[in-house]
Amino acid sequence: MELSEIREQLNKIDDSLLSLFLERMELSGQVAQYKLEHNMPIVDRAREREIIARLTARAENSERWVHRLYSTIFELSRASQATVSLGETEVAKTINKAIAEEKALFPETGLIACQGTEGGNSQMAADHLFPRGSLMYVKNFPAVFEAVECGLCRFGVLPIENSSNGSVRAVYELLQKHNVSIVRSTRLCIRHELLALPGAKLSDVKTVYSHEQALGQCSKFLAGLPGVKVVPCDNTAVAAKLVSESNDKTVAAIASHPCAELYGLTCLSSAIGDSDNNYTRFITIAKGTELYAGSNRISLIISCDNKPGALYDILAKFQALGINMTKLESCPVTGSNFEFIFILDLEASIRVPEVAGMLAELERTTASFRLIGCYSEV
Repeated sequence: MELSEIREQLNKIDDSLLSLFLERMELSGQVAQYKLEHNMPIVDRAREREIIARLTARAENSERWVHRLYSTIFELSRASQATVSLGETEVAKTINKAIAEEKALFPETGLIACQGTEGGNSQMAADHLFPRGSLMYVKNFPAVFEAVECGLCRFGVLPIENSSNGSVRAVYELLQKHNVSIVRSTRLCIRHELLALPGAKLSDVKTVYSHEQALGQCSKFLAGLPGVKVVPCDNTAVAAKLVSESNDKTVAAIASHPCAELYGLTCLSSAIGDSDNNYTRFITIAKGTELYAGSNRISLIISCDNKPGALYDILAKFQALGINMTKLESCPVTGSNFEFIFILDLEASIRVPEVAGMLAELERTTASFRLIGCYSEV
């Protein structure tokens, strides 16, 4: 048989498959409607296993491919069914409310809570996100959340991830505890310098102050300073200010170049970071769940049962809808016996009914689920 003849037969089979697939999806929607009316769960694993067992038994040497084909079909069916029964979950109510109250423009002004002091990276990120904003400096990350949640500040700006040193776990933990959501994010290129009082030399330095993230990002440089004491503090700018007020040439701070100008310090060593490609991602948080036009990134914190295939079942939902996952990170649950939560970032929007349905299904089927924002990155 010629190749053209084989392809012609394949085309006919594809046409038949398409018709049958569309018919199956239509019936799947009817099943979803029935389940909704009778308060039944979307997922029926026993029924799925029964179908796969029946079909693979007839597949002879192609059991593996039949199993994979129907696993994908079931995932697509569940995604479609979840759209029908969207209104049953808390996340569905949250999504519907956010869409109904969607705002066209992201504000460039307002009172913004920012951890640290003038000259810090959070301040530079806040200035980038809110060109006409007014900053209110607070001592630590929890204070940023509290200022936003109680209504003292309209927004808060926080670091959440660094390209060299990973996620800021403390911020993710706070996102789980407070009634806030991410409404925007941005990335800043971070350049660290070792700053000290004018007249000080590198050989004079006995103690270095900085934020723990900055210390981690400069670990190789610090390892080359034998005998020097490293002291974490609240913020890189706080470290620079501490050094400027110390009247002690044996102390130094790891901070940005603007801090040197702001606090009258001199640079003992520049570009001391472990990587030249050092970026930190900052987020803006607001009270409740807010949605702005153009939001195309979703962040989630979830946990699943500790059993084979549990994480795969979650990831398969993204694959079935063609959603790109840009972050997947596991974090141990404090005080637990090797239990983990997963932090996920998706390139998707809650406005898409299939995506909203998928999120509702995740809330129903995972051990814990939290939507922490749908937003855009600038």
